Amino acid sequence: MRIGELAAVVGVTTRAVRHYHHLGLLPEPERRANGYREYGLRHAVVLARIRRLTELGLGLAEVRDVLADDAGKDLVEVLTELDEDLARQEAALRERRARLRTLLDAEGGMPAEGPVSPELAALFAGTSHLSDSPMAVKDREIIAFLETAMPAEDRERLVASVGEALGSPGAVARAGEAYALLDALADAELDDPRVEEAALTLAECIPPGLFPEAGELDPDDGFLRAFYDDLAPAQAEAVRRALRILAEERR
Repeated sequence: MRIGELAAVVGVTTRAVRHYHHLGLLPEPERRANGYREYGLRHAVVLARIRRLTELGLGLAEVRDVLADDAGKDLVEVLTELDEDLARQEAALRERRARLRTLLDAEGGMPAEGPVSPELAALFAGTSHLSDSPMAVKDREIIAFLETAMPAEDRERLVASVGEALGSPGAVARAGEAYALLDALADAELDDPRVEEAALTLAECIPPGLFPEAGELDPDDGFLRAFYDDLAPAQAEAVRRALRILAEERR
């Protein structure tokens, strides 16, 4: 058989055959006097086995081990490991689909900042009336970002703290007041007396659990600097003062 005939019989491409030659998976036949390689039944058998193994999900390095003369006895072990790996992938896919279904079925629909956890989505739904506040919208974006970027063990603390800050009508009303004061500082000067009022109101809205250690309020933190740069100068100053107030309270 010529290479095209071999490829057609086994159901692969000639390019795949040449690639297997290059990797040493499939022995190359010697060339005949006419310059063509002539493939025999043994080549077809090996090539068909390569195809079956790759269709099962084995990588070519694993196929090489299976095909090695001294590794034939390890085929069951290799396939068992593959089966276990596929089972883990199936479990991960089921978990991801369950999370997606929870998000899609969430009461109030998907928030604009989504996807977020169902718990955070529920909290956002309870403050949807604040969406006219540019500062509230920015705050929600930051909270959604933090939930994504934080380690898993810190996400629960974040959501619990947001729930404490926004989990009751009174808390939502206080947050709305803080957002309104911050929005009003968009064009204000740094010495505007409203900066201090906004800082005090904001500090009252931030629950203790969000920053359990004073060190986490480091004003030189890179993320905080980027956050400040995204605010008007007077708004950034109000946030800085609020964080200083919290740091003082925790000492």
